Amino acid sequence: MGLGFIGSIIVGGLAGWIASMIMKADTGLFLNILLGIIGAVVLNLILSLIGIYAADAWIPQLIVGIIGASLLIWGYRKIG
Repeated sequence: MGLGFIGSIIVGGLAGWIASMIMKADTGLFLNILLGIIGAVVLNLILSLIGIYAADAWIPQLIVGIIGASLLIWGYRKIG
């Protein structure tokens, strides 16, 4: 059983906000939530391809979201 839709948005938003603080990004609240959710999904997909699965608890998902969102911010800076 996963976090659910609302839980994923909350964890994704928190992960995006923390990642924006770590990366010192000037993004808005909506972009923080979006980066956190997309970052968590992308990194979970990559990790699952190599056999690593984050637990269905919110702390591992938060960590994965922070790392994923940080990578997205870094990639965005390299492109833009």
